[in-house]
Amino acid sequence: MFQFILLLIVLLVISGFLFINYYPSFGGEITKESQEKYKTSVNYSRGKFVNVKAVPKEPSFSEMLSIARKFFFTKVSNARPKKDLKVAKLDSTVIADYESSARLFWYGHSAFLLQIEKKNILLDPMFGEVAAPHPLLGAKRFNKEIPLEIEKLPIIDAVVISHDHYDHLDYESIKALDKKVSKFFTPLGVGVHLEAWGIEKERIIELDWWNEVDFEGLKLVCTPSQHFSGRKFTTNGSTLWSSWVIKSGKENIFFSGESGYGEHIKEIGEKYGPFDLALMECGQYNESWPDIHMFPEETAQAGLDVRANKIMPIHWAGFKLALHDWIDPITRVSKKAKELELRVITPSIGEPIVVNSEVRYEEWWKGM
Repeated sequence: MFQFILLLIVLLVISGFLFINYYPSFGGEITKESQEKYKTSVNYSRGKFVNVKAVPKEPSFSEMLSIARKFFFTKVSNARPKKDLKVAKLDSTVIADYESSARLFWYGHSAFLLQIEKKNILLDPMFGEVAAPHPLLGAKRFNKEIPLEIEKLPIIDAVVISHDHYDHLDYESIKALDKKVSKFFTPLGVGVHLEAWGIEKERIIELDWWNEVDFEGLKLVCTPSQHFSGRKFTTNGSTLWSSWVIKSGKENIFFSGESGYGEHIKEIGEKYGPFDLALMECGQYNESWPDIHMFPEETAQAGLDVRANKIMPIHWAGFKLALHDWIDPITRVSKKAKELELRVITPSIGEPIVVNSEVRYEEWWKGM
């Protein structure tokens, strides 16, 4: 019996090692050559990328166990919708060759299709069912369907990625998108995952905070956020995280990625605002990690700080990644924004969002 148990433990250890080191969704590993290059970044210190503010604090093993226990065993009322979220399906012929005012389509959570200046751009295109390295390691997303399947999308001029966490960078989605995409724009280091998944280096453009690039008449700016990175326990901080500014001659859009509240938001607003629309993180918060996600009231304040004409709360209505009621984010941010006299738009998944439109959206989540 002892030998059997010992053999089982050895097999589990070997299986775990092989899974973590060879399962493709974990992505690539940063090389020593790249680490040397990153040393020129002010955000890189002692072999890792860091925030301006010294957060998040590295949790002890006991703290990690406590957080994990709380996450997996705490029962949360109304943690998920009572049924799959309804999705407005898109007609691929309506999407093709679009030439009018800038518009977006939300896929839930933080994923968008942006059509601007005759270009198709995907923001954090996580279209998979589970925000985890393997389908058995996470709960399914709230919407079984997506507005338009990858195979029906038109040619994608650019994919813009905020960071390498599973709810923003998905192996299966990237593999399926590969042949449709001209360029991938990422923060420093994130390209290593794309390369591991077969994307040619020539199609990947990595930027540091405050770096700007002209992309066929659009200005793309990699701007700060307050978060962290890593696709496995040993790679925390190995790649950079960011927010993005996307500016045409007519529209100015801010995409927050994931971020805690901080002075960087006001600095972005001062340098690149005002924004016609800010897509602002609002969801997956908890008192155990207050510095790396915004609470809804902070999201509303951040909308003012970044000088947004209106905000759209994102990073909710996709996955259960925290311990709050699934409609808590939209309920609280709407209340606070009203106090601050800040306009909030609340489109449903797949509903068209014309950037400079004054359309009012229904509170579609009520009763769910």
